[in-house]
Amino acid sequence: MDPRHRALRHHAEGIFMLESLFSTVIVNADGREVPVRLIGEQHVMEDLGTIPSFADWARLIEPQTWMMRGQPKLVAIEANMAA
Repeated sequence: MDPRHRALRHHAEGIFMLESLFSTVIVNADGREVPVRLIGEQHVMEDLGTIPSFADWARLIEPQTWMMRGQPKLVAIEANMAA
């Protein structure tokens, strides 16, 4: 299985994002209030064994040529703005 899809949400920042999407607490089928953050933390721990930061994921990205193409355009735009 390819784990790269987890880089999008399986980190501390992704867990905090859950609260903005689902509120800080949900009510389960038994009527108990459960903190959404706790659910996210448990899920990520079960999947990864730890809760990484987004920086932990991003640090492992290997830059590719297509990722660098935007910079020459930015330099050209900045040159035009300065003129």
